[in-house]
Amino acid sequence: MIVRNDIAIKICMGPAGIAAGGKAVLEAFRQELSRSDIPATLQDKCSSHQVGCLGLCARDVLVKVFINGDKTIYQYVKPGMVERIVAEHIIGGTPVQEWLVDEAYENFYKKQVKVVLADVGRVDPEDINDYIRTGGYESAREMLLERSPLDVIAEIKASGLRGRGGAGFLTGLKWELARMSGEKDKYIICNADEGDPGAFMDRAVIEGNPHSVIEGMIIGAFAVGAEKGYVYIRAEYPLAVERLKSAINQAYEAGYLGKEIFRTPVNFDVKIKLGAGAFVCGEETALIASIEGERGMPRPKPPFPVNKGLWQQPTVINNVETLANIPYIIRNGCGWYASYGTESSRGTKVFALTGKIKNTGLIEVPMGIPLKDIIYDIGGGIEGGKALKAVQTGGPSGGCIPADMLDLKVDYESLSRAGSIVGSGGMIVLDEDDCMVNMAKYFIQFTQAESCGKCVPCRVGTKRLLEMLDRITKGHGKEGDIERLERMCTGIKTSSLCGLGQTAPNPVLSTLKHFREEYEAHIRDKKCPAKACKELLTYRIREDLCKGCGACLKACPSGAITGEKKKPHKIYSDICIRCGACFEVCKFNSVERE
Repeated sequence: MIVRNDIAIKICMGPAGIAAGGKAVLEAFRQELSRSDIPATLQDKCSSHQVGCLGLCARDVLVKVFINGDKTIYQYVKPGMVERIVAEHIIGGTPVQEWLVDEAYENFYKKQVKVVLADVGRVDPEDINDYIRTGGYESAREMLLERSPLDVIAEIKASGLRGRGGAGFLTGLKWELARMSGEKDKYIICNADEGDPGAFMDRAVIEGNPHSVIEGMIIGAFAVGAEKGYVYIRAEYPLAVERLKSAINQAYEAGYLGKEIFRTPVNFDVKIKLGAGAFVCGEETALIASIEGERGMPRPKPPFPVNKGLWQQPTVINNVETLANIPYIIRNGCGWYASYGTESSRGTKVFALTGKIKNTGLIEVPMGIPLKDIIYDIGGGIEGGKALKAVQTGGPSGGCIPADMLDLKVDYESLSRAGSIVGSGGMIVLDEDDCMVNMAKYFIQFTQAESCGKCVPCRVGTKRLLEMLDRITKGHGKEGDIERLERMCTGIKTSSLCGLGQTAPNPVLSTLKHFREEYEAHIRDKKCPAKACKELLTYRIREDLCKGCGACLKACPSGAITGEKKKPHKIYSDICIRCGACFEVCKFNSVERE
């Protein structure tokens, strides 16, 4: 929505905003505006709207108030705060100072560059006219009416846009290969099967601005000569699915999808295919099998989908973020987009910033930004004053970057050299209390459960890796286990059929590379340096500090603590289940864990 000398209130209705009570806040604004004594001069100019994720999820519900173009932002908004905001700010013209965002909010955005997220948090995702008012569908109109498919491909190639789904293949080149195919029937697929733990980038884009993805698909279909498209999206994203369906229906009604788009000979239809939550279906050939009604299992490549994909026809598969970039590249020019990033990693990247960090949320940064800028300038540093230990990038297929490598640039090549990947954009921050062996075990557990089982290296190899890591975290590691882990990881990477198996060992290999001493401590000393693996912990009560208050005795679920009131208590190790309840409740720091 464009503000023209009026009043606009925009409420975050992304997943975090909704979870924090965004629906109630939106309704409270609508009710308060309808019953308040708003001057007649304002009544027709004041409106409240839902928008997608505003980025800083840690401060939701976020509310933006625009008055004559001037923006004011409120944080942690609850329905009970709305009456005062309307009375003092909307009517009275004076913002409620104590509820405004602080300097940390400004720092969160200072080093970001919004391309894909330019209109997320700006437009109502359920109103096509809001997107049109920002220039939406003009890129598609220009391409179909004034340019040729080869012009489109040349523009995307010159922009340097690489696929944002993880592999980083040049988008323009992929489109060119599909265009060169002599087949009549071609397809374009939007891969929205985002399954990485801690990742919500594609989900947020669809929930916040689904029309940008649809427009990107239209331009891509025109470039490669496809008349049919699919959006493959997991059913666990109900809000994204709902808004996507609404956007597709609106695009058909406006004549932007279907027959003779923009009154040209171009035809393009889009269907939604709901995935059942199988992580492996993020792999392109498994995704294709799922759309065809088969079990989602990968097949060997070549042939690649651009040659033989859906129904054995040339198929282009791009993820949500890749396609959402397209309208903005066309609108602003390939040179504009290529001016961001590095020579080999152009443009920006959207990340889901999560974990032990103050400012969790959705961010978009230029490729090549130092990791420390993301963690400390944008993220605000580590929560609770703890020390940073590592940053996990790329999800289950990625790796851990240690704290002493914070000067590392975030781009495809730099992360690869460090033993990780950009991936789809998950970024999990770990602090001193996180065990790196346990973290590797967590991701192997995930990939092992998500393996389709088609090939032995992935099906059996990840199972053996998990068993060995589980043994180590429980204090049963043996000399030579580290070397066995390395050999097994190498075998799985080199012999697995698809990307899931080929990248599954990355969390293990990267933690072995940067945190080998933690593995050695688990195996040789039977100790967890982070004190996170409970089977390796022992609890005891210091007699000189214990006041005999009885808090630990009451909290212990196994009856492992005895003692009289106002006298030192004792923990019996053979009964203790190492739950840590005594450690948590002790107010005198008399309970120690080692």
